[in-house]
Amino acid sequence: MAEGPGKAKLLTEWQSGEGENDGRNAFSQNLPEVFGYHTQNLRRALCLVTSMLTCGVLQLVFYWRPEWRVWSNCVPCTLQEADTVLLRTTDEFQRYMRKKVFCLYLATLKFPISKNSKEPLVADRHSVINQAVMKPELKLRCIQVQKIRYVWDYLEKRFQKVGLLEDSNSCYDIHHTFGLGLTSEEQEVRRLVCGPNAIEVEIQPIWKLLVKQVLNPFYVFQAFTLTLWLSQGYIEYSVAIIILTFISIVLSVYDLRQQSVKLHNLVEDHNKVQVTIFVKDKGLQELKSRLLVPGDILILPGKFQMPCDAVLIDGSCVMNEGMLTGESIPVTKTPLSHTDNTMPWKSHSLEDYRKHVLFCGTEVIQVRPSGQGPVRAVVLQTGYNTAKGDLVRSILYPRPLNFKLYSDAFKFMVFLACLGVVAFFYGLGIYMYHEIPPRDTATMALILLTVTVPPVLPAALTIGIVYAQKRLKKQKIFCISPQRINMCGQINLVCFDKTGTLTEDGLDLWGTVPAADSCFQEVHSFASGKALPWGPLCAAMASCHSLILLDGTIQGDPLDLKMFEGTAWKMEDNNMDLYKFGTSNSNPTIRPGPKASQSPVEAITILRQFPFSSSLQRMSVITQLAGVGHFHVYMKGAPEMVARFCKPESVPKNFPQELRNYTVQGFRVIALAHRALKTGRLSEVENLEREKVESELTFLGLLIMENRLKKETKPVLKELSEAHIRTIMVTGDNLQTAITVAKNSEMISPGSQVIIVEANEPEEHVPASVSWQLVENQETGPGKKNEAYIPLGNNSIPEGERGSHYHFAMSGKTYQVLFQHFYSLLLKILVNGTIFARMSPGQKSSLVEEFQKLNYYVGMCGDGANDCGALKMAHAGISLSEQEASVASPFTSKVANIECVPHLIREGRAALVSSFGIFKYLTMYGIIQGVGILLLYWQLQIFGNYQYLVQDMVITLMVCLTMSWTHAYPKLAPYRPAGQLLSPPLLLSIFLNTCFTGIVQVCAFLSVKQQPWYCEVYRYSECFRANQSNFSTNGSVERNWTGNATLVPGSVVSFESTTLWPIITFNCITVAFIFSKGKPFRKPIYSNYTFSFLLTSAFGMTIFILFSDSEDLYQKLEFIPTITSWRVSILVASLTHFCVAFFVEDAVLQNRELWLLIKKEFGFYSKSQYRIWQRKLAADPTWPPTNRTYSDDGKNGLYINRGYEDPEQAPEGKVKLRGQTTEQHFWTRL
Repeated sequence: MAEGPGKAKLLTEWQSGEGENDGRNAFSQNLPEVFGYHTQNLRRALCLVTSMLTCGVLQLVFYWRPEWRVWSNCVPCTLQEADTVLLRTTDEFQRYMRKKVFCLYLATLKFPISKNSKEPLVADRHSVINQAVMKPELKLRCIQVQKIRYVWDYLEKRFQKVGLLEDSNSCYDIHHTFGLGLTSEEQEVRRLVCGPNAIEVEIQPIWKLLVKQVLNPFYVFQAFTLTLWLSQGYIEYSVAIIILTFISIVLSVYDLRQQSVKLHNLVEDHNKVQVTIFVKDKGLQELKSRLLVPGDILILPGKFQMPCDAVLIDGSCVMNEGMLTGESIPVTKTPLSHTDNTMPWKSHSLEDYRKHVLFCGTEVIQVRPSGQGPVRAVVLQTGYNTAKGDLVRSILYPRPLNFKLYSDAFKFMVFLACLGVVAFFYGLGIYMYHEIPPRDTATMALILLTVTVPPVLPAALTIGIVYAQKRLKKQKIFCISPQRINMCGQINLVCFDKTGTLTEDGLDLWGTVPAADSCFQEVHSFASGKALPWGPLCAAMASCHSLILLDGTIQGDPLDLKMFEGTAWKMEDNNMDLYKFGTSNSNPTIRPGPKASQSPVEAITILRQFPFSSSLQRMSVITQLAGVGHFHVYMKGAPEMVARFCKPESVPKNFPQELRNYTVQGFRVIALAHRALKTGRLSEVENLEREKVESELTFLGLLIMENRLKKETKPVLKELSEAHIRTIMVTGDNLQTAITVAKNSEMISPGSQVIIVEANEPEEHVPASVSWQLVENQETGPGKKNEAYIPLGNNSIPEGERGSHYHFAMSGKTYQVLFQHFYSLLLKILVNGTIFARMSPGQKSSLVEEFQKLNYYVGMCGDGANDCGALKMAHAGISLSEQEASVASPFTSKVANIECVPHLIREGRAALVSSFGIFKYLTMYGIIQGVGILLLYWQLQIFGNYQYLVQDMVITLMVCLTMSWTHAYPKLAPYRPAGQLLSPPLLLSIFLNTCFTGIVQVCAFLSVKQQPWYCEVYRYSECFRANQSNFSTNGSVERNWTGNATLVPGSVVSFESTTLWPIITFNCITVAFIFSKGKPFRKPIYSNYTFSFLLTSAFGMTIFILFSDSEDLYQKLEFIPTITSWRVSILVASLTHFCVAFFVEDAVLQNRELWLLIKKEFGFYSKSQYRIWQRKLAADPTWPPTNRTYSDDGKNGLYINRGYEDPEQAPEGKVKLRGQTTEQHFWTRL
């Protein structure tokens, strides 16, 4: 191939900067290989001439295979010299994309540009633009891949992404390089190079969608077939197929058009935002958001939708990040610090860099200026590089479906086409041997070529999917990716989000446990209806939150909202102008409500907030109580974390036991603490550091909240478990709570063991490590009956309970460490991993992908846009939310509970079995008809048009239209239907039925020639017609004519065709019946009334034609009347064939127990990766590693990997896997 010589070098040129450039590449999933080519005019001219000579066939082939176009028109060269680039994905599909290299010329700008190579074009020293402009030509070489623009870096010798600020910028760089804004000239340069800040989704014109559908290889072959049939006068069936195909194409185009319009409407408003920016030396300037460039200073006025990703540098603001997180919870953003070090700004902020970033598509709902001017942010990324851009790209360029059915179907069609080619040469040889004219010979041979590949197949499969889609719609499940319905039939693992999916959306207050004098006091239950008594605990609950008052409504985190409502206090709006530049933010004031308990304090003013952070696991506020001179600090957060900041003597001694008492029952527990500040000046409060404020606190007590399971959760999980479908919990919630919910919902069955896996990142002198901790299993615990109580313990799993009776649980942090440093260990853990807590959106997507690599068919069910990446990644993603980001999910349920999951799997299984049935039927139909035609071709005969018409229209077309109407079986079977066409039962079914039909047809063909009344009608057709004066069914036909015995090519009337036609017709009805399997995946065949009626009618009609004495009917169908005994023989042979075929199919080929026995006897095992791991681990006595200790620190089963897999040591494949965790798309960035 032409790609060979430059491959390694070109790979290096593209990938050389992977680590430095933070893994950014052209694709969201896999890094492509890149090859450079230079176009040769002579090659182009030769290709053009060949295209004209082949009437455009070569161009059609180039459309299907873009790499062939490049290899034909171009010669390999280095990327630096290339005018065409060929990209090849590194996944299993090895897809090619052809991209033209285009140039941008800075000379087109309206101001002079320095041609001095030493003078930078932009002030940012890290910017790739300075290294991409070729001087003195002032041009850049670019390619556009999946909406992202890359420019050629002459210094690094690789393509680099533009449209963003480099991550190598430090906090100092962002404040000082961009803090005063860009000059007008630099803005123009960046606009030209980076392109517009727009997420534009073109509504595909209908004609373009239509052309793309029609140019599918199968439809092209279908057009050839139908053209040939129409030329031979076979009009009725050809027209029916054309109409059916047209409907199928129209339905596909309609779906694609609807998706295109929906996506266009989703992003349309994004490009119409008016913004205010600060231009260097010019001041404030208003312009359209599409003109923004990375580095611009954006002024945030107040309520405002972010048109780009930006980092906050001055002031603070409150954001609604519902587009990203799925929950409309206000999130407070703080400015980037003014640090002078050279560390990249993201590294300086560690995992909390997001608290400074305002993501595109999110909404600013409140700004809080610092007092030194307006709230300002530096534009980080524009257009499709942004968070919202990545979401839209994930929809526009989804990962191809890797489903065995579709790849096997293609291989099978190629095989059938090969059979057609063999038949073509057979027909060619026969007709040439008999010296038939070339035109007739070619026509007859081409007819044989079209017989084996049924043209109705794509339309039949499409209509089957449409029926399944309609049935899902009745269950209020809507689908935007119909081809995934078949994949649902193979699902054997389902990942569930927890909050809002398995459990109710909100938390309910259960009670408070106050603490005093180092002891826990009596529990206050909210169910009693009594008001919470006044005290420090009540003051903490009323003030320690991030709630805001917006348009008279209190908004914020549901937990904060519930906690605040429990106090019966109210929040007041101070009516201050929050949006006026230069003013300080208002201080929220809290007052007792009418239902609150009597309080000596009239109001509490929140002076300062230290916002909650998942890494810090706490938040705190500084408040002033009305009438009190000094200030108070209140803190709330994770109990273990809050206890660390409290005076030891204030924490009750039984704190761990009390905490465990509630957490193991699935309660959400929050701890609260308090201290009085000695300072009395407001100015000092503003400058206090968090570390000083959060110290020497007094422990106040615990707030207990409960998150109830939805009533549908338990029965659905039980149904999936009985169907041997594995269930997984993937949540952002606490690990202990997740374990308890899993036990209470019986996702983890009673008696099973839970092992918590904890991994730590490598530090300076400490390698990465993994430890296992077994969780004890007790049926009940204090506080609640019939719920799991799971204190941590040190027991090991008994030998007899190894196997599938244990479950691994881990946090997102542990998952990330395992992924990066213990990848081979991660695969072992995933085989029995059930609970994944504190998972970020990127980690959820990664987890789904890792399960897919283990050959699981993965379903994902979630209710928020934070699940969107995983919903898109899964084979079947089901969203329980209709928020905008869930447009990426293939399935959406209008009923917000998990009952939709078994519904979808049932319909998927039924659709898959129907697809297999139709495919097998149409394959056999082509073979059955093909055998008959081959026999007739031997004596230069064919079936008549009306004979074909009855088989094609009355039987085959009706079967294809109604076979898929059979509904799904209501109970999920404990195993899945076959997932691949190239499997022994299916291939054997095709082979044996081919043998049966071959035997019956050949025997009938030879037997009719031995009958005493037989004559070679095809040799004496004219004479036979002249002498056949008596239309009798009981007499014999005498050979009493004379004339020359010459073959009549293409003749129809003969005893052979009269005998073979009813046998073939009965055979078609037989395979239609035996391939329409009912239980265990579909309802019985008789429940499909239309199909049963049509099949019965077809059988009755064939018997009527066989035994009819109607001369008009026989003349129309071009039959010859035969004696009754021969007709009875035909019927008996057909019924015998039916009985044999039915017995073999039902009792042998569909006998699951028999196939399992055969597999066991011959040692055949599943080649799925997860099955291989299960067998290995079941035979490993050291697994799971709960009973081993590797250190002296008392931890249970500590394992240290001293040579963990870093990029230098890991094999090439694993480096590639690790590369996927870098921040290449917004899910990981979040």
